[in-house]
Amino acid sequence: MLGYALRRLLLALPLLLGITFVSFVVIHLAPGEPAEVQTGDLSIQSDAQARQLLRETYDLDKPLHVQYARWLARLVRLDFGKSFSPDARPVLQKIGERLPVTLFLNIIEMLVIVGLAVPIGVLSATRQYSLFDKVTTVFVFVGFATPDFWLALLLMILFGVQLGWLPISGLRSLNWEYLSFWRQQWDFLGHLVLPILVATFGGLAGFSRYMRQSMLEVVRQDYIQSARAKGLAEPIVIGKHALRNALLPVVTILGLSLPGLIGGSIIVESIFAIPGMGQLMVQAVFERDYPVIMGNLVIVSTLTLVANLVADVTYSFVDPRIRVGARRGRR
Repeated sequence: MLGYALRRLLLALPLLLGITFVSFVVIHLAPGEPAEVQTGDLSIQSDAQARQLLRETYDLDKPLHVQYARWLARLVRLDFGKSFSPDARPVLQKIGERLPVTLFLNIIEMLVIVGLAVPIGVLSATRQYSLFDKVTTVFVFVGFATPDFWLALLLMILFGVQLGWLPISGLRSLNWEYLSFWRQQWDFLGHLVLPILVATFGGLAGFSRYMRQSMLEVVRQDYIQSARAKGLAEPIVIGKHALRNALLPVVTILGLSLPGLIGGSIIVESIFAIPGMGQLMVQAVFERDYPVIMGNLVIVSTLTLVANLVADVTYSFVDPRIRVGARRGRR
């Protein structure tokens, strides 16, 4: 298993290199440059001089392949460069401040989705065409059809403006430092309710449907019928024999959905003013801050590749037959 994981990591390096190259080219081919954004309010003569000076400072006057080679050389040393924004802070420092927030939100979101989607899907499959199955089917259609930004605005108006129950921006209140310890924790949890609810709504609908379909295919297999014919209790048949095999497709979809979850945090963090990587990415795009954009893409791409590797390794724990097959392949 360790050798398999190492081989996957080595194969991921060329893929990561290709992702960075394509992203670097596309970003620089997009209209607008940092020099144009930062000198937009100057006079024509001063604008031309300042723009040329900024292009030389940022190495934007060099050919594109030279810029990429220099950026890649810094990346090998884990140096993402400095931001093009006026503060000129190191990119790694800016990402380091925002990454824990985004990871925390996505971990909570994933735990909520998996913790609810699996039992909902199992109950829908074992009680097919029941009232519960019909209600969850309607929930799935509503979840798929509801845009995140529209749902976020509705919840903000209802619970934040009209009812005043929940905060609608940030992760802390303005008077957070003056609150007691437990009130600080309650305040923090209150700020998480709406973002987590919006982020998990569509994902919960999709994963519960995937789980239902996977469970329906498994319970129709012959070995499930044989287990029932032996007189095993239904909870044992479903929980021990059917559930583990039904989780395999869900694990695959879970690994492939992680990029969407991280990308979806851009919408949630922008609407709720959460200081995470999503908000940082939006600001960098508007400011044409190339080092920050590339730094975000490298981090997100790396997390995606690692997540897919974890999903593949998880197969062996969900289904022992995969480990047996791997040993037979080596023989």
